[in-house]
Formats: sequence, C-alpha cells, structure tokens
Amino acid sequence: MKILIADDSTFMRTILKDIIEKSNWKGGQIIEASNGAEAISLYQSERPDLVLLDVVMPEHTGIEVLQAIGSAPQSVVMVSSVDEQQVVDQAKQLGAKQYISKPFDATKVIETLNSLAPAPSQE
Repeated sequence: MKILIADDSTFMRTILKDIIEKSNWKGGQIIEASNGAEAISLYQSERPDLVLLDVVMPEHTGIEVLQAIGSAPQSVVMVSSVDEQQVVDQAKQLGAKQYISKPFDATKVIETLNSLAPAPSQE
C-alpha cells in the first residue's frame, strides 16, 4: 500500500506520517509532496493507493491537484484548515472520499483511513 501525503507544511507531513507509522497502517509505504506540482508528479509516477491532500499549497491547490489526477480509483482524503462547506463540497465532487479539518487528532485520522480501505498487512 502506497500513501501520498501532500502538504506544504513539513510539520503537518511529519505529524501525519507519525500517526500512520504508529497505527495499524504502519506497513504502508509513505511518499511526501511539499506542493501541488510535486503531488501531481508523484501521483502520476507512484500511483498511490491513498492520498492525504492539503487544500492550500503552493504551485497548485489541493482542488487543482484533484482536477489534475481526475477521479481515479484510489482514495483521496482532504486534510485542511479550510473548513468552508463550498470547498468540502467541491473536493467531494472531484472525487475526495473524506475531508478532515485541521487541527485533527490521531484517532480521527486512523478512523478515516480505516473507513476507506483495510490497513496493509503487517508482514
């Protein structure tokens, strides 16, 4: 299982990575993008199974990233401090499966991931 974390904040990427690595999802391969252009490029080259995508990023917003990758079969979870219903609706219309508002807690992140797909096996 590949997980792409796309957020311009190194701190937020580290928190999400730490949550994942301390959970039943720790068997997943985590790749990171620090801006929207990098997120699109990594998505196209790595084809992750799960994408945690910030809304506000340089070069391309999370919404623009969703538009660029299209409605692919992977699960996209928007993770953002932008909690406007219009943005949430637009993200879901473009294929996002869930929307987690910052600040978030580890339990909410793991519950959301578990609702989308089974955790990777621990081999």
